[in-house]
Amino acid sequence: KAFYYSIFIALISSLVSTIIGTFGAIALKWFDFKGKKYLKNMSVLPLVVPDIIIGVSLLIMFATLKFKLGITTIFIAHTTFNIPYVLFIVLSRLDEFDYSIVEAAYDLGATNRQTLTKVIIPMLLPAIISAFLMALTLSFDDFVITFFVSGPGSSTLPLRIYSMIRLGVSPVVNALSVILILISILLTLSTKKLQKNFLK
Repeated sequence: KAFYYSIFIALISSLVSTIIGTFGAIALKWFDFKGKKYLKNMSVLPLVVPDIIIGVSLLIMFATLKFKLGITTIFIAHTTFNIPYVLFIVLSRLDEFDYSIVEAAYDLGATNRQTLTKVIIPMLLPAIISAFLMALTLSFDDFVITFFVSGPGSSTLPLRIYSMIRLGVSPVVNALSVILILISILLTLSTKKLQKNFLK
C-alpha cells in the first residue's frame, strides 16, 4: 500500500508540476508581465530553503486552512517543491533555443497553438522528459516534507521504511531499501542521460 501511494503520488505530482513548470518557463522566458522578476526570484526559494522549513510551513498552511492531512496534502506538497526544478531545467533549454524557428513558424501562418504544439514542445521534449524524471525521483524519495504533511493511513514507502526501522532492522527493510535505491539510481541516470542529449 505504501509503495502504491509512493508511485501514485510521484507520477501525478510529477506530471502536474512538469506541465506547470514547462508553461511557467515559457512565460518567464518569452513574455513580459508584471511581477516577472519577482516570480522568477521566488521560484529559487524552494531549491535553497531546507526541506524541514518547507514541511513545517506547508503543515502550518494546511492547519490554518483546516485541510485534512492525507494523500491530497502530500500531492500538493510534492507538486509545490517539484515545480522549481522543472522550471529551471526547461529554462536552461530555452536559453539555448533558437527563437528564429518560432518566428519562421509564424511567418508560415502557424497559430500560437500550432507553434506551441508542433514547434516549441517537440524542441523542448528532451528537457521536459528530463524534468519529469527529476521530479519523479524527488517525489518518490522524499521523506522530510512528506513526514509533516501526511495523515493517518497515507504513509509513502520512505515513511513506511522509517516506521519499520524504529522497531528494528529486518530483511524486509533491507529489501525495500535496495528497491528504493535501485529505482532512484535508474531515474537519476535516465535524467542525466537526457540532460546530456539536449545539452549537445
